[in-house]
Parts: sequence; structure tokens; C-alpha cells
Amino acid sequence: MTPLHFTFSTAFLLGLAGLAFHRTHLLSALLCLEGMMLSLFVALSLWALELNSMSFSTAPLLLLAFSACEASAGLALLVATARTHGTDHLKSLNLLQC
Repeated sequence: MTPLHFTFSTAFLLGLAGLAFHRTHLLSALLCLEGMMLSLFVALSLWALELNSMSFSTAPLLLLAFSACEASAGLALLVATARTHGTDHLKSLNLLQC
């Protein structure tokens, strides 16, 4: 494993660990998801550059578009939760009450 691949897999795993262990605020969970998506985007972009193939060049752009949609949906949920519950703590959210 090259140091570049190790860096991106470590960045992804750190985002996953942050998502799993720091579950106090919805905003921190969304930031961890964005960090994971950013590491995937950069890794896919570099993979497409290493292979010198035009067929793999659309995958990072498609992932970036889905990441932007996920970020906007997450921000809308954050605003809606903050308005209805008054806080973005994940402990105050209960799926059985929705």
C-alpha cells in the first residue's frame, strides 16, 4: 500500500470512527459524513488519474454530485430539527415519536 492510499483510507476510517463514536450533535455527524465523502472523492479522482482511462473520470463527478445532494438534505434536516426540537443533540431525537 502506497503512502497516498494509506492517507485516504486513514481519512475515511477517521471519518467513520468520528461518526460512530462522537454522536452528540447532528452537525458533527454531518461533518464526519462530509469528510468521508471528500476522502472518497479524492481517492476516486486519483485512481482515475493513475489508470489514465476516460471511462473512470465520470465516477468522481457523480460522487461529488451525490455528496452535494446529501449535504443539502442533511442541512435541511438540521435546520428542521433545530426548529422543532430546539437543539441538534442526537439524544433528543426519537424515531418513535416522528
